[in-house]
Amino acid sequence: MSPIRYSAAACQTDFSNPLDRRQMSNNTDRMLAMIDAAVAGAAPFLPLRLVVFPEFAHAAPIYPTVAELRDRLAVPIPNEHTDRLHAKAREHGLYIQSGSMIELDPRWPQSIFNTTCLIGPEGILSRYRKVNPWIPYEVHSSPHDLDGYDEPLFPVTDTPIGRIGCAICYDWLFPEAIRQLAANGAEVLVRVSAYMDPWGATEPMNWWTLVNRCRALENTAFVVAANQGASLRHYPPYSWPGGSQIIDFDGRLLADASPGPGERIVVAPIDITAVRHERATRQGHHMLAHLRTEAYPVYASHAYPPAASTELSYERNVALIARAKEMVERITASRHETGASSVPRDGRRE
Repeated sequence: MSPIRYSAAACQTDFSNPLDRRQMSNNTDRMLAMIDAAVAGAAPFLPLRLVVFPEFAHAAPIYPTVAELRDRLAVPIPNEHTDRLHAKAREHGLYIQSGSMIELDPRWPQSIFNTTCLIGPEGILSRYRKVNPWIPYEVHSSPHDLDGYDEPLFPVTDTPIGRIGCAICYDWLFPEAIRQLAANGAEVLVRVSAYMDPWGATEPMNWWTLVNRCRALENTAFVVAANQGASLRHYPPYSWPGGSQIIDFDGRLLADASPGPGERIVVAPIDITAVRHERATRQGHHMLAHLRTEAYPVYASHAYPPAASTELSYERNVALIARAKEMVERITASRHETGASSVPRDGRRE
């Protein structure tokens, strides 16, 4: 079998904030131009086969209510933006992780989603809806919370450039989410992110680099992480520090944009053959194989309550967080009192 080795690009954006659907086309125009630039820059070297854009590259949830977002910014998928990215993927023979957009789905009329798509020459290959919205501010729904939701929460796509899985921004602060992508076969973990100051890409709170590198090494996978680089004047009340990165399966930083707002394109090699070899031959530091799943009774207990029964709002999210904190406190107190801090040796949960 021929080696699978190519260049990936994390394309960091600094767009004006779309106020309605019509303005989204301006962002898509610039994304297509950035793809052309990334392809031209990589042409003398390893061919560019994967391009990743950040969260909110198409549109951000700038309005405080679901009703306003539904009326002004939300779009169905597929749409004109995914169609244009598909045409560009066909033109260059590459795979594009779209920036996220606010999605409407008639199956869930009370909900909206923060959604990104993996698009290849064949068309839309997968759709990822953010499972862990940045609550309390984000009022789009988690598909996890919807009664009867029957699509994969963490889809992984088998492509000619490797098995690709994606999660969005705050998802990455939950190791379980990224571990599930790896367990589903992902060899390249894509982070579509709008990770804002002050938790961004500089010390003393460089959560961005810390989390990206940890998720790479603990899952023996490449990470391609595109972060929003919009300045404060474009996306108030937040500014985003950029710092888009590509990291190898041992946590080595292969490419890193300078922290700070502004457009950047960073490119680095992805070696799928190497990561498959490591996963097949390693004895040590193979955390996927070493995982003692039954050792963690925390996952047998429900914490954050589903919120599908009513339209989400900041106030509703705050109330749900309060309920979840009370639940965690009760579970913790109960386990402390009973000494039930582990699972019995026969593997049965308490």
